[in-house]
Amino acid sequence: MKDHKIDRLLRSGAQVREEVPGAMPFGFDTRVVALWRAGAPRANGVMALLRRVAVLSAVVIVISTVAAVREANQSREISESLTNDYAIADSAIQDEFLK
Repeated sequence: MKDHKIDRLLRSGAQVREEVPGAMPFGFDTRVVALWRAGAPRANGVMALLRRVAVLSAVVIVISTVAAVREANQSREISESLTNDYAIADSAIQDEFLK
């Protein structure tokens, strides 16, 4: 019942010397980062889409803000003109009653 393949594997494992950590070649990490940066905009369209969505959102927010401020100014002008008309009418009525 002895398995010769397992014995052979264990003997081979026992003969292995101390492992030496493998070092990357000089400049390998720099090349990897440079290739990643060079290919990132073309390889991943998510960033371009995200930029477009952010710019479009900013434009919509600016336009909405300008429209809201303009509408508020117009409604303020209308309410001020109505207030002035009511003030004029009120003063005219008071003048008539005081006579």
